[in-house]
Amino acid sequence: MSKLTDVPKRILIGRALRSDRLGETLLPKRVALPVFASDPLSSVAYAPGEVLLVLSIAGVSAYHFSPWIALAVVVLMFTVVASYRQNVHAYPSGGGDYEVATTNLGPRAGLTVASALLVDYVLTVAVSISSGVENLGSAVPFVVEHKVLVAIAMIVLLTLMNLRGVRESGKLFAIPTYVFVGGVFIMIAWGAFRGLVLGDTMHAPTAGYQIKPEHQGLAGFALIFLLLRAFSSGCAALTGVEAISNGVPAFRKPKSRNAATTLALMGALAVTMFCGIIGLAMATDVKMAENPGTDLIHNGVPVGADYVQNPVISQVAAAVFGSGTFFFVLLAAATALVLFLAANTAYNGFPLLGSILAQDRYLPRQLHTRGDRLAFSNGIVLLAGAAALLVGVYGADSTRLIQLYIVGVFVSFTLSQTGMVRHWNRHLRTERDVAKRRHMVRSRAINTFGAFFTGVVLIVVLATKFTHGAWVALLGMVIFYGTMTAIRRHYDRVAAEIAAAEAPSDDTVRPSRVHSIVLVSKVHKPTLRALGYAKLMRSDTLEALSINVDAAETKALREEWERRGINVPLKILDSPYREITRPVIEYVRGLRTESPRDAISVYIPEYVVGRWYEHLLHNQSALRLKGRLLFTPGVMVTSVPYQLESSERARTRLKKRAVYNAPGAVRRGPVDARQPGGARPEK
Repeated sequence: MSKLTDVPKRILIGRALRSDRLGETLLPKRVALPVFASDPLSSVAYAPGEVLLVLSIAGVSAYHFSPWIALAVVVLMFTVVASYRQNVHAYPSGGGDYEVATTNLGPRAGLTVASALLVDYVLTVAVSISSGVENLGSAVPFVVEHKVLVAIAMIVLLTLMNLRGVRESGKLFAIPTYVFVGGVFIMIAWGAFRGLVLGDTMHAPTAGYQIKPEHQGLAGFALIFLLLRAFSSGCAALTGVEAISNGVPAFRKPKSRNAATTLALMGALAVTMFCGIIGLAMATDVKMAENPGTDLIHNGVPVGADYVQNPVISQVAAAVFGSGTFFFVLLAAATALVLFLAANTAYNGFPLLGSILAQDRYLPRQLHTRGDRLAFSNGIVLLAGAAALLVGVYGADSTRLIQLYIVGVFVSFTLSQTGMVRHWNRHLRTERDVAKRRHMVRSRAINTFGAFFTGVVLIVVLATKFTHGAWVALLGMVIFYGTMTAIRRHYDRVAAEIAAAEAPSDDTVRPSRVHSIVLVSKVHKPTLRALGYAKLMRSDTLEALSINVDAAETKALREEWERRGINVPLKILDSPYREITRPVIEYVRGLRTESPRDAISVYIPEYVVGRWYEHLLHNQSALRLKGRLLFTPGVMVTSVPYQLESSERARTRLKKRAVYNAPGAVRRGPVDARQPGGARPEK
């Protein structure tokens, strides 16, 4: 069974890595940028379109507000980046927003931030993959026809790539991310050169279309609400900024400085690309509509339900480079690919945050375990499952999914920056060095402005997106919060129950006697081995116990027992209903009732087999019995294994393999190669 599962595992994710090679997986800045910033960098492929889609409700006349909305997004981006640069220096351990909020605002605030981030990471995967499928579908009809299936397949592929390790996945993702960034900058530079220097007039494919406004002549509060909604949609460009703060431990030393530099570089690139695409969209007269089939008018008639509305970046590229040209195809391919890879930001953030939460006993401890490739494999798989479920429920529709987006991230932004203000206030009360105080005051001012600005944006997002789907994200946060609270309560309760008392207690008092029972079905080698082992333990009382479900077999057992002269009393329990487990349980409980101070030790002979199907044919009664005995206080259960020939053959096959890592060897840490049975070091 181990070989059957291990071979495909090695093919898919590679050879297991020793724990002492963890340092080799740390990332330089050039790799960390595509790993942690692929989400905010790729969001420029759909964030400008979301702004125009919302403005189209009021018609083309509202498009002239888009530069001002872009400016507001830019100011917000610079504010958030500047704020998070303070975070990575103050909290380099990788807890990010969760650690900041927990330390400075309390556990409830920290858990709220964690819930928001977990929801946002799941949505990042769902939105990025769905958007990438839609971009790819404009060129490949098969993808559009089966977009849910293709989206889930991409999630599976990304999961396998990330299970191979952060460093390996980063190398794979770096090339398309840099090609996309380079392509966008070439498009912006060439478009500006054509328009400003050559004086060319560039037209997007939809330049000749008209938009039928859903609400014409909006003014006053209605117009303000529309602009705020467009601004909140454009804020999708900020998602993923917090991933660098959460991923500081993955950077090479000096970790904080490298993370801060990567943050600044990411902010500069994202802002430039976002503004450039918005500017070119205005210059090329791009038209977008929430319901293109009915609201886009061409030659006086709606374009119809069969019309496929291409993203803003595709329309701008067609206007600047020309549809079908080399640079157009290259940018289109890079855009689709980088949108798929944008989900990688969540694949690095979610498992790391899950590991920290598991360490704090808010999530199952399995999420704190590193896999064979030193990645947090359980967190990666959990994220993939949740994202695939969301994609299936929402039909891989990015327009519907994006309404759920960015609520969580602005909850974490606001609470994190508020926590940083408390952090600086606390340190200023004790710091006396003038230079350090000046730095802290400046940092506090940045975080104060960040907390205020992101708090305002959070209110705007909730007000404008709540009825459009943001309530689902809030519900997800509540579910995560309640689940993590319940898990922490369970772990705390278990810890309190098993804590060793300082004074002598019932758990520290030795039992008066030990009553040992060997379960017997027939007299064979496993039974004799169990009897021999039980004798070696020198219990106060030792007896063999068998259940009478067949009179002939029981008679044969008694005769064989007497013929061999086995000097252990054999007790037979009648079972008129042919049950095995219940008579044993009732007998053991009866012994406990008669002598509560006695310990009962039950020995169960078990076969050790080497083939997967043999597990189905043996030891089922023993498993059921052990499961029931575990709930009986004062009872110890010992399995006495007997290795069959098939298990010996399986062990021989394992020894013949070139490299054999014992199950869990990597998780236990480095193994000295000189120790018997130790895994051989990799060359």
